[in-house]
Amino acid sequence: MFAQGRNSVSVDILIVEDEPSILDSLDFILSRAGWVIGSVTDGEAAISAVAEMAPKVVVLDVMLPKKSGFEVLKHLRAQPGTKNLPVLMLTAKGQQQDRRIAEELGANNFVTKPYSNSEVVDAVRQLMEQAEA
Repeated sequence: MFAQGRNSVSVDILIVEDEPSILDSLDFILSRAGWVIGSVTDGEAAISAVAEMAPKVVVLDVMLPKKSGFEVLKHLRAQPGTKNLPVLMLTAKGQQQDRRIAEELGANNFVTKPYSNSEVVDAVRQLMEQAEA
């Protein structure tokens, strides 16, 4: 369930993405930027992983099995320990409604798929600065 057997380890970024090619791409570009990455592929695992891995930033897809990204975000915002955890939502192109809902639920930033590598790294860097401030 946890990528690279990294459970019970603190990570910089938790990626929650069920599409293997996107997950691999995000893992590669964010690792290359110097961050320690953890990943899970469904919404239920995301909630457990946040508790176990204590990420500084979560990169969260909207469309996920078991619990949607919206449900995960709602859960994180309802918990005292994660209500301020920076969350970058990945939304599909042309889904303005997804973006609006994510904003209402408290997402910190958005990247629309398809995205450029630099766009993701820049967005995560901004959230990492918020997390460390």
